[in-house]
Amino acid sequence: QQSSSMPLLTVYNRQISWTPLLVLGYLFYLLLGAMVFQLLEKQAETHFRDQFQLEKLKFLQNYTCLDRQALEQFVQVLMEAWEKGVNPEGNSTNPSNWDFSNSFFFAGTVVTTIGYGNLSPSTVAGQIFCVFYALFGVPLNLAFLNQLGKGLNAHLITLERWVQKPGRAQVQSIFLITGTLLFLVFPPLVFSYVEGWSYGEGFYFTFITLSTIGFGDYVVGTNPNKHYIPVYRSLTAIWIVFGLAWLALVFNVGADLMEKFLQLKWHKPDLSLVEGATIKLEDEPEQPRIHIPS
Repeated sequence: QQSSSMPLLTVYNRQISWTPLLVLGYLFYLLLGAMVFQLLEKQAETHFRDQFQLEKLKFLQNYTCLDRQALEQFVQVLMEAWEKGVNPEGNSTNPSNWDFSNSFFFAGTVVTTIGYGNLSPSTVAGQIFCVFYALFGVPLNLAFLNQLGKGLNAHLITLERWVQKPGRAQVQSIFLITGTLLFLVFPPLVFSYVEGWSYGEGFYFTFITLSTIGFGDYVVGTNPNKHYIPVYRSLTAIWIVFGLAWLALVFNVGADLMEKFLQLKWHKPDLSLVEGATIKLEDEPEQPRIHIPS
C-alpha cells in the first residue's frame, strides 16, 4: 500500500548561465558589424582612392614644373598641418583653434572622452597637462553626469506624481520623446543651417557626439569659410553635457531591459522542486495536488 505522504523534495533553481551566451552574442554582433561595414564602405574607399590618384596625375599634367616627388612632399606637408589642427584651406587669417571658445570646447571633449581627434595639444607642456587634466576631469565628469542623471530622474518622479499616473511607463515615454526632440531631432536642424550640412549629416554628428564615439569626421566650428559667433562652440559644449546625461539614462534603461530579458529567458525556476513541498494523495485516483507554501 502506498504511503499517504512522500519525502520532502529538495529545492533548487534550475538556472542556465546567460553570460557565455551574452559573450557569444556580443562577438557575433561585432562580426556582423564588421561584415556590413566592409560591404558598405570598402568599394567606396577604393573609388575615392582611385579618384584621388587621378586628380594627382591631372595636377602634374597641368603643372609640369612639378614632379611626382615634389607633389608627394607637399601632400605630406598638408597632412602634417591637418594633424596639428591647422586647416589647409584658407589663409593665415583663419581664426585660431585655441581661442577661449575653441579651448573650452576642446576641454569638454577631453573630460567627456569624446576625443574627435581633429585637434590635440602639440607642445610637450600641453600634452602633459592634458594627461593630468583628463586624469581628474574624467571622474569629475562622470560624477557630474551621475548627479545630473539623478536630478532628471527626480524630476521624472515629480512629473509622475503631478500627472497622477499609476505607472511610470507613460512618463518615461514622455521623457524619451522630449529628450529625442531636444537632443537628436532639433539640433541637426541648427547644425545644418550653420555648418551647411545635410540633415542626415547633422543627425549623424549629433548621435556620434552624444554617444562619445567621436570619429572627428564632422566637427562644428571648423569651416574656415564660415563666420561663427564667438560662443557657438561653447554653447555646443553645454548642449553636449546635457545630451550626454540624457543619452546615458537611455542607454542604462536599454541595458537593464536587455539584462532582464536574458534573466527571464534563461532563469527558469523548477516549480516542481520546492523546499518543504508535500504531496498529499487524495482518495480519488485523479491528478495529485501539489501544495506550495508561501
